[in-house]
Amino acid sequence: MRVHLVTGAGSGIGAVLARRLLARGDQVVLLARDAGRAREIAQALPGATTIVGDLSQPGRLSWAFSKQALPERIDSVIHVAGVVDLGSVADLPATLWERQLAVNLVGPAELTRLLLPLLRVSRGRVVFVNSGAGLHAHAGWSAYAASKHGLRALADSLRAEEGEHGIRVTSIYPGRTATPMQERVHQQEGRDYDPARFIDPDSVATTILTALDLPEDAALTDLTIRPAG
Repeated sequence: MRVHLVTGAGSGIGAVLARRLLARGDQVVLLARDAGRAREIAQALPGATTIVGDLSQPGRLSWAFSKQALPERIDSVIHVAGVVDLGSVADLPATLWERQLAVNLVGPAELTRLLLPLLRVSRGRVVFVNSGAGLHAHAGWSAYAASKHGLRALADSLRAEEGEHGIRVTSIYPGRTATPMQERVHQQEGRDYDPARFIDPDSVATTILTALDLPEDAALTDLTIRPAG
């Protein structure tokens, strides 16, 4: 049985992925930002266990983990959590830059750093669920795209550094996906939201599972997935 640590499992892609991993008999550990959220996620995903750590405060993750029991083994870390606040460079305040960079980039970097000893033992996999914004930046998306461009650089550097330990690193770049985050983006854009126009979260979960399940002689480094329409 493999052990997977998943962030962002409260909804959207992360929740779908966690359910599919549990359904096939894998052990799933879910990161929650606080104890209340941990209880909610555990109730929604029976069979999963939770640990508490707030990605918006990366400097406190080490302290948080020191106060609770971590799994003895981790075979993969899947970074799904993310936040987005749109706005032009002229209008977006520093607080929203800081929040997006913390949750989308610095938090994943620190979480990965703290779990590397376990991943090295298992010769595990790290999957970063990035975004099309990690490849191309558009007007109004500066802070989010900057965080996702940085996440791509993090993945590339980690892959080069940890290959000698057998760790494989994958970046997945989904286009617009029918999730609560996408609904919020549409609200910020002032547009009507029609989930049928976008990728089903289950399709993105399938790409993640593909990366996790490749044989030992292969690694998927970068994968872009777009709405078929």
